[in-house]
Amino acid sequence: MPSKTYQRFIQFLQEEMNLSQDSIAMAQKTVEENLGLMPVVLWQYGLVNIEQLNRIYEWLEKA
Repeated sequence: MPSKTYQRFIQFLQEEMNLSQDSIAMAQKTVEENLGLMPVVLWQYGLVNIEQLNRIYEWLEKA
């Protein structure tokens, strides 16, 4: 069961970053397979730009 912080993070990605469920699911699968960090995976696949990546990290710092 995902933690509350993780659930809030997914909600942030959907609502604030306007990422689709498919994009998030693809990133989650990649993270599971490669043990990578989701923000980096989202950026590597071009799903977020550098400014959005910074916003994600800022949100994570506050979470």
